[in-house]
Amino acid sequence: MMSERNLNIAVLAMFIGIPAWAYFSDEPFTITLMTRAAIFALAAVGLNLALGVGGLVSLGHAAFFGLGGYVMGILAYHAQTYTPLAEWPFLVEGTKSMPVIWLASLLLSAGLAWVIGSLSLRTTGVYFIMITLAFAQMMFFFSISWSAYGGEDGLSIYVRNNFPGLNTLDPIQFFAICFVILLAALFLSARLAKSPFGLALNAARQSPQRVETVGLNTQRLKLVAFVISGAITGLAGALFADLNRFVSPTMFSWQLSGEIMVFIIIGGVGRLFGPVVGALVFVALEHFLGGLSEFWHIYLGLLLLLIVLFGKGGLIGLICGREKVHD
Repeated sequence: MMSERNLNIAVLAMFIGIPAWAYFSDEPFTITLMTRAAIFALAAVGLNLALGVGGLVSLGHAAFFGLGGYVMGILAYHAQTYTPLAEWPFLVEGTKSMPVIWLASLLLSAGLAWVIGSLSLRTTGVYFIMITLAFAQMMFFFSISWSAYGGEDGLSIYVRNNFPGLNTLDPIQFFAICFVILLAALFLSARLAKSPFGLALNAARQSPQRVETVGLNTQRLKLVAFVISGAITGLAGALFADLNRFVSPTMFSWQLSGEIMVFIIIGGVGRLFGPVVGALVFVALEHFLGGLSEFWHIYLGLLLLLIVLFGKGGLIGLICGREKVHD
């Protein structure tokens, strides 16, 4: 069997090699597909912190993904229309600066995750799943009714936002931005999983009573993980909105929450590169099978069924075995 470390290196090589080939072959659409995969992988890395390490099965992460998207859309919209976002109690203007938008997305998504987590973590099991789903649906219907920013029709952004020193309209340069952010999120995830915090969180998932016996607050551990998870997923939403230059209520949909979880299940729950592998497979199936039939989700469902029945460690578990998690 291939070692998990070698598989991770191979996946990274694929993420670098395919866009490089597409760039020299003048295939910008392929670069865009890989950018989409990188953004989806980033969103799933965020959820994997809560699900894979903390055991928090959330069906509401689209709330953070959509919030990040709308933060980008609203700030960029006010920048392109030269209108202030707010004038009281202090002036807030729009911006096309990616770093500023990312910071706003991270902070607001983390704040929303703190609110949702503080309430949802009072429950466990299926009740936790349903409460997180309910919050995402609340955001979905609120965005539909928010006519100032397009309502159910969404909001178009005509110019991609700026990053110092780069031409973000160039597909390969925008891919590089998303890929570097994905690498940073993977690095953070790996360090957190092996840190005292990550070890305590993993222990809280397996035996919360023992963790509380040694004086640790399991609810606080899970809440911190949930907040970090939501912030990363919100950043992915901002990048996704920038990629499409469009935001809509579908970014809050429960289907999107399910897709993010599907990425992790395909790759392997708790595996460091599980979200990356899952996102790559999903985007590939969507592209190649979607061109053959509009019912390509049937094949995705069959793949999920096979993974659940025969490979509970996901595709990485099937290839590398189940002995190592989050390596």
